[in-house]
Amino acid sequence: MNLTILIGLIAVLVVYIIATYNSFVVLATRIKEAFSGIDVQLKRRTDLIPNLVSTVKGYAKHEKSVFENVTKARSSLMKAETVTEKSKANNMLTESLKSLFAVAENYPDLKANTNFQDLQRQLEDTEDKIAYSRQFYNSNVLDYNTKIKVFPSNILAGFFKFTERLFFETSKSERENVKVDFES
Repeated sequence: MNLTILIGLIAVLVVYIIATYNSFVVLATRIKEAFSGIDVQLKRRTDLIPNLVSTVKGYAKHEKSVFENVTKARSSLMKAETVTEKSKANNMLTESLKSLFAVAENYPDLKANTNFQDLQRQLEDTEDKIAYSRQFYNSNVLDYNTKIKVFPSNILAGFFKFTERLFFETSKSERENVKVDFES
């Protein structure tokens, strides 16, 4: 009878270890899939930028430094590999695009251009998708990081070398309040 209890406890322990390990694998896979979603949207964003820059260039030829900053930021995002690199490059691109749109504000003909308006709408749509993808990714990272930190699964996480993942963070300026101006 004691042997039956011992075998039963060992079986329960083995099942727990297997289930916990598999849950770590599932969570880590979800993080990869979520990061892939961010990557797809960032790629879409970088594909839109050359058209946007060339449209604005047609109206604001003397704004060379703004175009160079956007091009440099886009290139950095395309070369970024890790979550940290992509997050930093994405924030840099966001800042340079703000400058580009500020330039566009000075050219009423550009703002009225249907090509520019279409590109702007596509970019806004992409920004919304990036925000959703980032939220989905960070939610999965939260679940994973929590699982590897709580007892007793933290013991197995350490044993199987599951380590904490980084969140996809926004820049300081993106966290600031947005100024809305209805007078223009």
